[in-house]
Amino acid sequence: MSLFELFTRTLDITLPVFAMVFVGLGLKRLGWIDRAFVSTASALVFKATLPTLIFLSLIKADLAVALDVPMLVFFALATLCQCALSWGWASWRVKREERGVYVQGSFRGNCGVVGLALAAGMYGNYGLSAGSILLGVVIVTYNVLSVVVLAMYQPGQATDWRSLLGKMFTNPLIISVLAALPFTALSISLPGWLVTSGDYFASLTLPLALICIGATLSLRSLRESQQVAMGASVMKMVILPVLSTVAAWLVGFSGRELGLLFLFFASPTAAASFVMVKAIGGNVALAANIIAITTLMASVTVTVGIFTLRLLGWI
Repeated sequence: MSLFELFTRTLDITLPVFAMVFVGLGLKRLGWIDRAFVSTASALVFKATLPTLIFLSLIKADLAVALDVPMLVFFALATLCQCALSWGWASWRVKREERGVYVQGSFRGNCGVVGLALAAGMYGNYGLSAGSILLGVVIVTYNVLSVVVLAMYQPGQATDWRSLLGKMFTNPLIISVLAALPFTALSISLPGWLVTSGDYFASLTLPLALICIGATLSLRSLRESQQVAMGASVMKMVILPVLSTVAAWLVGFSGRELGLLFLFFASPTAAASFVMVKAIGGNVALAANIIAITTLMASVTVTVGIFTLRLLGWI
């Protein structure tokens, strides 16, 4: 396969995902969708369509193939190391009041939407099934680490730990993973009509979520981005994915497992990071800038990353 053909195949995976993001940006600028639509649609995705997609993906999955315990453990450990590395850098280079936002923006990826969409585009049913199981680890590790790092740098705020932990363990995505496991483990099947209806509903998830991401992007925020936001974005989209993916390869991951890990490592900063910063009264402008910059960077960095890994023969 020539380099051009390899690059074209890579674009076939990444362009459909990021095209939908830019469609959302265009629709917002045309005035065809507004903030109320984005708020309602985002809530629908988070509370209903994405949990349905994850549930159906898992009950259809072959756990012998999709449940890769070493990969789950490696991702959790890699995330912990990413948080520690960005935290160490922030302690040296970032003002104290901005450290919590910087660190969260540096390691917390949008795996539930962008990562899962890329995994589905690249690996089909395996990407959805294995990605959905991996998402359970993602949700727990990201939320726990985010609560800790944000609370550390908000000394003037009374952090409601019970509320934050309660929201974490009542997360619809976690519930959908737990609800699906008995069906998968015991090979319990659902009526055909119910699965088909669920598939119709779940199919709304990825295009709707990606459009909402695009609609929330602010080009003005990008132009006004601070040095801290750009630093966190480079850390999130370049430094940490490269280090984590190379580490995964060195310990023995390859093929679709390494590809799935890369896609999750290389996902742009999650919109949920903005919500958590706002909840504790942090620097929401900085959080928004990091989300905007990383989302725009992802269309380039993810494409280059997949192309490079394929060129090297790692995936």
